[in-house]
Amino acid sequence: MEQQSIEELAVVNAARKGFYEFLASMYKLELTDEQIEALAKRQLPVDDEHVGAGYATIKEYLRHRDAGTRQELAVDYAHVFLCAGMYEQMTAPPYESVYTSEEHLLMQDARDSVLACYLDEELGLPADNTTPEDHLSFELQFMAKLVEREQAALEAGDEARCAELQAKQRAFFDEHLANWVPRLCADVRAHAQTAFYRGIADVTEGFLELEDQMIGQIDRAA
Repeated sequence: MEQQSIEELAVVNAARKGFYEFLASMYKLELTDEQIEALAKRQLPVDDEHVGAGYATIKEYLRHRDAGTRQELAVDYAHVFLCAGMYEQMTAPPYESVYTSEEHLLMQDARDSVLACYLDEELGLPADNTTPEDHLSFELQFMAKLVEREQAALEAGDEARCAELQAKQRAFFDEHLANWVPRLCADVRAHAQTAFYRGIADVTEGFLELEDQMIGQIDRAA
């Protein structure tokens, strides 16, 4: 691969890795005051075709933030993602197994499959982890790590490893993100009580559309 192409791909991969990590942090836990303030000050591309509308929604919500914003978002996070206060109705639990198993249960085939993917890259979770491995935040973090390792292989001139990591990204994206996250986003929009999390759902879905195209372009360029 030519040096110019390597440099261009480095910029693309840095942006992809950063976006995966950003989304992972949005779904992992309730946001802290520090995260809220950092996000409010972040330059967000509100005119972007895919994610701009979602970012605009987030920015408008955070423009009105006050001392109660963290608590309001924490309550909404619990309601949407932890199904707090819901006894018979599912809101939007961020676990692949819930969306892909016939009984809509945790710890099903999807969990075993993503864990195998993590271990294939020697990326097991901490021993004290109690969250099912197919939580969306883990899946997004795994994609970020694959992108990071692809870039390292590219810079090292290891074309075989680079191609392997690109193939793993394509497979994981298709089998463990595109197959269920759009449905999760629809459920978030249906159940979120704050515009913030509806905006996060829009950004997530827009990014997946972009990423689907980007992975295809990278595959063809390899």
